[in-house]
Amino acid sequence: MNKESAGSVDPKLLEILVCPLTKGPLEYDAARQELISRAAKLAYPIRDGIPIMLPEEARRID
Repeated sequence: MNKESAGSVDPKLLEILVCPLTKGPLEYDAARQELISRAAKLAYPIRDGIPIMLPEEARRID
């Protein structure tokens, strides 16, 4: 993996990922490196280009 792709997520992956709790869509926040589930009010972290889709790892949002 080169340096440019280390901090980004594959757009094809973003198209198929859904919130594990609600099965709803996710919004990609490039600045914070998170995937946002508005329905679940959770932000899933992206570490080294890999989305961590575990509710216990997610940050609560309002």
